[in-house]
Amino acid sequence: MTHSTILTSLRNIRLLTLMALLSWVPGVHSLAADEQFNIVVLFADDLGYGDLGCYGHPSIRTPHLDRMATEGLRFTDFYSAAEVCTPIRAALLTGRYPIRSGMCETSGARRVLFPNSKGGLPPSEITLAESLRASGYATMHIGKWHLGIHDGSRPLDQGFDSSLGLPYSNDMDARPGLPTGSTKSATPPADGWNVPLLRDGKVIEQPADQATLTKRYTEEAVRFIRAKKSGPFFLYLAHTMPHVPLFASPQFKGQSRRGIFGDAVEELDWSTGEILSALRAAGLAEKTLVLFTSDNGPWLTQGAQGGSAGLLRDGKGSTWEGGMRVPGIVWMPGHVRPGVTSQPASALDLFPTAMALAGASSPAGVTLDGRDLAPLLFDGKSLPSRPFFYYRGDQVFACRLGEWKAHFRTQTGYGQPKPELHDPPLLFHLPHDPSERFNLAAENPAALAEIISAVERHRAVVIPGDPQLK
Repeated sequence: MTHSTILTSLRNIRLLTLMALLSWVPGVHSLAADEQFNIVVLFADDLGYGDLGCYGHPSIRTPHLDRMATEGLRFTDFYSAAEVCTPIRAALLTGRYPIRSGMCETSGARRVLFPNSKGGLPPSEITLAESLRASGYATMHIGKWHLGIHDGSRPLDQGFDSSLGLPYSNDMDARPGLPTGSTKSATPPADGWNVPLLRDGKVIEQPADQATLTKRYTEEAVRFIRAKKSGPFFLYLAHTMPHVPLFASPQFKGQSRRGIFGDAVEELDWSTGEILSALRAAGLAEKTLVLFTSDNGPWLTQGAQGGSAGLLRDGKGSTWEGGMRVPGIVWMPGHVRPGVTSQPASALDLFPTAMALAGASSPAGVTLDGRDLAPLLFDGKSLPSRPFFYYRGDQVFACRLGEWKAHFRTQTGYGQPKPELHDPPLLFHLPHDPSERFNLAAENPAALAEIISAVERHRAVVIPGDPQLK
């Protein structure tokens, strides 16, 4: 890179920052009480904390997400609510820890739903889509579902007017005789998996052409935005990538310095740019809250086909920071104040925040585990400290309160048969030690005692739902 190119890049970054700051004016951010705002969730699969340019990746190019982060609010401490696919998707759409719905691993159960699983998201659970539709919203699901394929658990049963996507992970329904290690290959066989593509519950392609999925999802999302621009609407786009096996369209394949993983992420970045452009073109940018995040940390056992948690410890499947701290960017020009926040937040907060934007009340008689982020997003106010519980299956493995995190049990994402129990628990100061290397329990008994009390209070009131993953 030449000296002049570097200077030009720095000037462009300064210009984008200035434009973002100018787009937020005191007073403009106040939301009209009688207006309903659109909600868009862009949900990546197995994207790690360190896999975007705006989170420090040196070789994956993500200019659209970087711009979104500059124009919006980027979280340094944003969490999924589970360590693997199915539980976090249940948490995102219900605003509840997965144990409450039974959508998590229990003794003798699998960690996620499989094609032959008999369970699914219970019809009794009230999803965000159901709540928003009751408030007059058009609702659409695009992408990976992974919350059940039986009556009562499918997208159209759970509040979505329409749906296009895969019923579960793209590595399921592998064809017989698929060579071992195919998921880790830089060029996985295109016909190696028999996973179907469904529209409104009906198969329209099997096997799905996975190299086209990101592009087709994006085109479907843009069509939905244009068709429903009179609003209000809720769009839930749960990308298939960068979960292995990795695919990218011809436009992106082979273009990233990070290999096929980078190709897939750069296509997700393009997709985000297309969707934000569609919102701008429709005059909806200031009327739409967009959240970009990931379901869990990177799948480290996949080698070069897995992502990166940056300086965070471990990855997908674990309750170390690398397993559950993920990118989190919120965008709504003129309302969300641009910047970077270290305030902890999680996918659980989407439900109450969206309900506030819809001018609706949360479901009566339902315990939500998140809270409305509006004061932080729109007024830049600090939120009161609250505990965040790191579940692995139906067990609380760790808890964060303020800047401290205690581990009661630890277990790597994959490969460690049983968890290691800690008595006393391990204690880490996350701002000082985001890699969780220095146990400070002995020196900080008061902080540890406060976390232990929070966990005991939580356990005393949580009622587990009927297990769905057996």
